[in-house]
Amino acid sequence: MSQINWYPGHMARARRLLEGQLRAVDAVVELCDARAPLATRNADLARLTRGKARLLVLNKADLADDAQTARWLESFRREGLTAMRFNANGGKGRDVLAKIEQALRPAAERYAARGVKKTLRAMVVGIPNVGKSSFINRIHGGGIAKTADRPGVTRSNQWIKINPYLEILDTPGLLPPRLDDQSAAKLLAYLGSIRDQIMDSEALAGELLSLLMEIAPDAARARFKLSAGDGAAPHELLEDACRGRGWLLSGGRCDLDRAAALVLDEFRAGKVGKITLERPRG
Repeated sequence: MSQINWYPGHMARARRLLEGQLRAVDAVVELCDARAPLATRNADLARLTRGKARLLVLNKADLADDAQTARWLESFRREGLTAMRFNANGGKGRDVLAKIEQALRPAAERYAARGVKKTLRAMVVGIPNVGKSSFINRIHGGGIAKTADRPGVTRSNQWIKINPYLEILDTPGLLPPRLDDQSAAKLLAYLGSIRDQIMDSEALAGELLSLLMEIAPDAARARFKLSAGDGAAPHELLEDACRGRGWLLSGGRCDLDRAAALVLDEFRAGKVGKITLERPRG
């Protein structure tokens, strides 16, 4: 599979805008995908927001392996990060709101000591398609931020009033300008954080099947009706899924375009099972 890189012009503009607005916020809420909590964190964002009170949210936790999510939370705790699991499509907004208010407490106390009554502000950041807008809708209690299950929907920053004392800034998803770690870039591609149209979807789906056969073989075999033996090449696994699921053209030929799209879509939607692609060190 060819080198993966995606940094459209709107990301460069959004990064400059984010830098300018950092002085206006009291805390940063960073979202990552619980299925790949390391690959879906942008180190560039961590550098930009250094010095701000922080909360790391492992979103889409309902799609990840619960035991692995617990290990990741412990790993981040050892690094000194405040982290929590969350499901923006069904979690309790008040739980994460309490964590945000906890992160904002030092700023509130500083303002109070000076006799200042001020609406507190937090910025929500993360790479594309980790669920930032869905997250904001959940804590707001309504569909105020535009959402879609694809990267690049949010193109500009938007202030959203959560209550009389708190405003949240929704920001576009930002990737690093260069994806030097191609192993991590593949995980981003599997999860839909990189636009599918710039990649070879058949190669991507085949490699995803190969990874699933390593970390969750029973689930992969059951979902995609795989019969190929261990060590099958990615293209062989995709063809095997075509035959197993009946994704065939006239004459019994494999419909590889359809197979690639469905393998990726079904994995991203959690239909293969609760699967974590990365394991914490130690």
